Amino acid sequence: MLRSTSSLRELASEIKTDFFLVNISPFDCELGELAYERFLEVAEYTSADMVYADHYDLIAEKDGEKLCKHPLIDCQAGALRDDFDFGKVLLFRTSSFKKAVAAMDVDYEFGALYDLRLRIGKIVHIAEFLYTIKETDLRKSGEKQFDYVNPRNREVQIEMEQICTAYLKRIGAFVGPEFKPVDREAIKFDVQASVVIPVLNRVKTVGDAIKSALSQKADFNFNVIVIDNHSTDGTAELIDKLAAEDSRLIHIIPVRHDLGIGGCWNVAVHDSRCGEYAVQLDSDDVYSGPETLQKIVDVFKEEKSGMVIGSYSMTDFNMNPLPPGLIDHKEWTDDNGKNNALRINGLGAPRAFYVPLLRKINFPNVSYGEDYAVGLRICREYRISRIYESLYCCRRWEGNSDAALSIEKVNANNYYKDKIRTYELEARLKK
Repeated sequence: MLRSTSSLRELASEIKTDFFLVNISPFDCELGELAYERFLEVAEYTSADMVYADHYDLIAEKDGEKLCKHPLIDCQAGALRDDFDFGKVLLFRTSSFKKAVAAMDVDYEFGALYDLRLRIGKIVHIAEFLYTIKETDLRKSGEKQFDYVNPRNREVQIEMEQICTAYLKRIGAFVGPEFKPVDREAIKFDVQASVVIPVLNRVKTVGDAIKSALSQKADFNFNVIVIDNHSTDGTAELIDKLAAEDSRLIHIIPVRHDLGIGGCWNVAVHDSRCGEYAVQLDSDDVYSGPETLQKIVDVFKEEKSGMVIGSYSMTDFNMNPLPPGLIDHKEWTDDNGKNNALRINGLGAPRAFYVPLLRKINFPNVSYGEDYAVGLRICREYRISRIYESLYCCRRWEGNSDAALSIEKVNANNYYKDKIRTYELEARLKK
């Protein structure tokens, strides 16, 4: 495993050929027919410095082993996350590899390959299945997505942040720690805060979410806006029943039928009944206590932030704790959070926004990454404040939209977030 800078330097001193192929996993792999020749051919055609390819996973099952396709995605300029999947077999142009390794000026214990690929030059993806490797991590997508915030990985994350920050400084995309304070605008709001719940066919859970929001205790007026995206499973009828019991609950069914979660948020935020602050609550989840809304609004007022993000606890459907427990994103700092945000794959929850600012930015009309896109845009100029205590219970169950995604869906989600990062990176370079 080529994790340390010293291991890369040792490899660079040994390689004598013009190109070399390396298996970065601890397991044996089997190259497909003429695979090495194909790696070389594409590298020469494209003048690539590094080449990676799709592959097959060999997965052990009760009745033997199963061969499954493992497609990868193209590496964009904004694909700055350190967990980008290049597969396990990489081809390097030796001269470029040695030049990149020679430029490494910090000795890293965990992040050397990440540092290398940010220095290597042209990276090319071959959309062909060129080798087979045994897959050992058989967890579902919903079980893998929180690995990077596991406290056991903290030292690794610190290194990765250092590497990404150094890269942004090298290319001129680093953003300094200064913030533009949000001065509250002279806009009349009927309520100070709105809890926004987008929902589609969640009759089993949305009632709990709504009751959690309505049970908040605050020294200001608030309401709950539920954007029901044309549910057909009884969700709408349940919302209407609860709205008849509490006038603070506003049930909106959009006119349009082409809205994702981001589009539903835009409907809520631009509604005249929306408060000065809009606070997120997913239809699967609940707040951890009745003080959540008060705590969030207090931070907005104290720190003049454009966005506030809390922390949340992983639980099962019945609120029993699940590992890794508290997700608090303590990697965020006022000094460097806005740069590290380009590396990590999410900013945390619950998310809350200053509505006059959000009405100028708006959400992209998608159902994945919409909040991340807005968070990147806000933190380029404004403060994102953090609350590191649990404000929210993220309930994991078989109905979660990200519980068990196919590799194709994971790829599509990652490709879109990389695209968001590409847009933001170009904006920061321009700035």
